[in-house]
Amino acid sequence: MTEHVSLVGRDLLSIADLSAGELDRVLDRAAVLKAEFRAGRRHMVRPLVGRTLAMLFEKPSLRTRVSFEAGMSQLGGHAIHLAPGDVGLGVRESVADVARNLERWVDAIIIRTFAHDIVLELAAEAGIPVVNALTDLEHPCQALADLLTMREHFGRVAGLHVAFVGDGNNVFHSLALAGAIAGFEVRIAHPEGYGPNPAIAARAEELAAAGGGRLVVGHDPRAIVAGADVIYTDAWTSMGQEAEVAERRLAFRGYTVDAALVAAAAPGAVVMHCLPAHRGEEITSDVLDGPRSLVLEQAENRLHVQKAWLAESIPA
Repeated sequence: MTEHVSLVGRDLLSIADLSAGELDRVLDRAAVLKAEFRAGRRHMVRPLVGRTLAMLFEKPSLRTRVSFEAGMSQLGGHAIHLAPGDVGLGVRESVADVARNLERWVDAIIIRTFAHDIVLELAAEAGIPVVNALTDLEHPCQALADLLTMREHFGRVAGLHVAFVGDGNNVFHSLALAGAIAGFEVRIAHPEGYGPNPAIAARAEELAAAGGGRLVVGHDPRAIVAGADVIYTDAWTSMGQEAEVAERRLAFRGYTVDAALVAAAAPGAVVMHCLPAHRGEEITSDVLDGPRSLVLEQAENRLHVQKAWLAESIPA
């Protein structure tokens, strides 16, 4: 049974901000909201009527923008999209000035940006909830969607073995931290020089000691996926790394999730990808679109976990 916790007024800057009980609370609320939405494409009770969300985007996104904007509308609230040219964080106005202005007009802020320090500063200066909708360091909203997706498919997350093949990036960082807290093993196979941030890895190992999870780091994709319940991958080149495309394609040769690699995992293993995908690079189309793929469930679950977080954190 989920412990009684309140998330009202809370920021979500890192998935490590949450305890196991708080993760369960968000996932339980998301499951209820998803069932309601699937049944009638609407909610009978809309807890965010009259509430407004500011959405600061320094990086573009299909899933993040649509899921947050639609989610606020479905819960009775309103979202305002602010593109880079609208604000100019740290250029036209300081992060602190933006935070202090927005807190007087809206009820919460999400931000999708590059430097993680920008999110930390925004949260420190704003007296309203701030959500990290992606930085170069972490992607906690994706981790919540991943947890819900795995819980739906397996009936649990504790004790699972999740193998990540590719770059030790923001998505992996949040997944590793989530596994440490929720009690499942997260492995990564990466080329030399493309491993996870050492501070994140150390934090995951620290959390795993208390939460029952485990972090495994290696270089051989077949060894890492052996016996895994989930094979996860992401694009080899993230936004802001465009100059490294050719170099990364060469470095990641042999790290494609294809049918042969999936066959090395546990029987019944599933495949996950946070999208967008570069078909034929980090994953083949037959795997991405195949019967073991949960990628569209992950994408849908961004909507439900984010609605759950907003409903839990924005004061009524």
